[in-house]
Amino acid sequence: QVQLVESGGGLVQAGGSLRLSCRASGSAGSIKTVAWYRQAPGKRREFVARVTSGGNTNYGDSVKDRFTISRDNAKNTVYLQMNSLKPEDTAGYYCAASTRFGIREALEYDYWGQGTQVTVSS
Repeated sequence: QVQLVESGGGLVQAGGSLRLSCRASGSAGSIKTVAWYRQAPGKRREFVARVTSGGNTNYGDSVKDRFTISRDNAKNTVYLQMNSLKPEDTAGYYCAASTRFGIREALEYDYWGQGTQVTVSS
């Protein structure tokens, strides 16, 4: 079993930055893929970014060139650096993890965190 805990959310003005953290505990060494998703009220869950244990990364179109995902394997933590934030980035941000590679859909992830709220004011 793996437990995921997100942190780092908060209120920021448009154009500002935040760094989210997702810390894994339990059988963290089995994790191959970690992703961030977000969901705003009344909207569908949206893929934000993904990183594999090998360091490969992918980003959603709406956050490319503004967000950066990284991982510190020694700390079992994945980070999401969010720059140039916009009001439309306001959402609950959720960390997800899988023991497999090649994950493409949210439903394929085995573990989810409770989420952290990001609010961007205009």
